[in-house]
Amino acid sequence: MHGTDNQATLPLPFDSARLDRLMDEAGIDVLLATSKHNVQYLLGGHRSFFFDYMDAIGTSRYLPVLVYPKGRPEDAAYIGSVMEGFEKALGRFWPTTAQTASWGSRDAITLASEHAARIAPSTAAIGIEAGFLPYDAGQVLQDAFGNRRIVDATFVLERLRMIKSPQELDLLRQASDAVIASMGAVFAACRPGMTKNDLVARLRSEEVSRGLNFEYCLITNGTDMNRAPSDRTIAEGDIMSVDSGGNYHGYIGDLCRMGMVGEPDSELTDLLGFIEEVQMAARKPIRPGVRGGEIFAVAEPIVEASAHQRYTEFLAHGMGLVSHEGPRLTSTGAVPYEGYDADRPLEAGMVISIETTMKHPKRGFIKLEDTVAVTADGWEGFGDSHRGWNRAGG
Repeated sequence: MHGTDNQATLPLPFDSARLDRLMDEAGIDVLLATSKHNVQYLLGGHRSFFFDYMDAIGTSRYLPVLVYPKGRPEDAAYIGSVMEGFEKALGRFWPTTAQTASWGSRDAITLASEHAARIAPSTAAIGIEAGFLPYDAGQVLQDAFGNRRIVDATFVLERLRMIKSPQELDLLRQASDAVIASMGAVFAACRPGMTKNDLVARLRSEEVSRGLNFEYCLITNGTDMNRAPSDRTIAEGDIMSVDSGGNYHGYIGDLCRMGMVGEPDSELTDLLGFIEEVQMAARKPIRPGVRGGEIFAVAEPIVEASAHQRYTEFLAHGMGLVSHEGPRLTSTGAVPYEGYDADRPLEAGMVISIETTMKHPKRGFIKLEDTVAVTADGWEGFGDSHRGWNRAGG
């Protein structure tokens, strides 16, 4: 279950020319990817079944490492856990060098460093994922390559993943459809007297039954703005927001829909109708070649000109293996990063989450969140049903 061997070289599951160009622009010669999502991407979908949920084991943690030298995929290596020897035996790793011999972060990065030193000149710059490299592994890496330039490759890998393949788009479409179908089932099952915890448990069951890994649910009821699951009871006349992330083969379906115990009055109908207006207006400029910031340029004036401006927020961000990945469309969103793509053109294959949130001082938390893909001639919404007031028990 361990050691190094040469396996048949498989077609690369990513755009190697794009990665080589991005590495060249960043001044990186050898890439060491260590996050589960980027390792999954570079390996073409592999995610250790044993470490899918928990990384800790014994006195250390699981640390997968994909070593990729710019322009030389034949010299790449995958360093995995001893537990991944089973998957190695099934031929699931394309690098000709695959070692499944590590039990922790220090030995994994040691093996990766030794391989990088063998295949790269002493002047090679090393690219790492700074946010996904444990301190003890970082110390090993510093000892091994302290005389070389070490560069954070997070941006490089995000740019690589930003344009989704047709297969990735299909996974995101299926994830979104399954999340929305699960929400519809939860609203239909909701009754007064149930708690938010009851609804979240039902949502978890519905998502799992549809092949998703349940990740989270943010939920409100009534006029309470607290979105944590709790034993707060659902009452007649309550509105409910259900915002959930369901993971399908690593790709996230992240959407929000509204429910109602009873019938919405005219004000609630108008409030959700306003949010729907903003959401659909934000889609209008989406097509290849349009500046990313145009999404905000269209939606924000509608919010600012409305009577709801004071308590309504608009946001758009990239989606994929990571929530809030590229394209980065704003520098002022809830999750802090530079809006690098606000003045750059949208491209077919990008996937964008569009969300309008209203924290109404009297009526409560009202929100829609949608997933929209940029297509060759415009856009496509994933999971685009159940957009109005979903009646409890209906």
